Order: sequence, then structure tokens, then C-alpha cells
Amino acid sequence: QLQLVESGGGLVQAGGSLSLTCTASGHIDIFDMNWFRQAPGKERELVATIGNVGNTYYLTSVKDRFTMTRDDHRNTVHLRMNALKPEDTAVYYCNALRSSWENYWGQGTQVTVSS
Repeated sequence: QLQLVESGGGLVQAGGSLSLTCTASGHIDIFDMNWFRQAPGKERELVATIGNVGNTYYLTSVKDRFTMTRDDHRNTVHLRMNALKPEDTAVYYCNALRSSWENYWGQGTQVTVSS
């Protein structure tokens, strides 16, 4: 069982920056690592991915503003968020995925962007 703990959320003004960190309790090198977010009243959406082979994906609305990195030696992933907008307000979740039965989630961290 892999445990994921997110940190780094908070309140920031529009245009500001935040960095989120996800720390895993075990090795993540075999997992695709993802950041999801869920805003009030909306479905959870995939924000960014770095696969275990290095493939990447970014949600169109965050491209050129968010950068995801992973450190398999430290079992951590990061999400650097720049030029934040009020519409980025959500609970952000770290996810580690390898298969349907190896699919782990963190508890989430709140990001609030004020206008």
C-alpha cells in the first residue's frame, strides 16, 4: 500500500505562485504520477502527468503556467504553479497509478486563489 501526502497548498492572490509537494511512503519509479484537482461542484480533472517512462501531459488551461517534476530517488513529485488564476482554486490531489488495483491517492491540499 503506497501512501501519498500532499503539502504546500494555501491562499494566494491572482498572479501569484505556489508549489505543491507529494511525498510517497515507498518507491514511485514504477508508477505514473499525476496531479488532479477538484473545484466545488465540479468533477475531478487531471492537471498534469509524468509517466514512469517520462511522458508528460498538462491540462490545456495550465500549460505554460504549471510545471510538474518527479524525483524517484526521494519518492516525491512537485507541482510548481505560476500566474495563478481564481479558476485554479480547487483541492489538489496527488495520484500514483500503475494498474486498476495499484491506484493510490493523497488526501488533497486546498489551493485558493483570490481575485
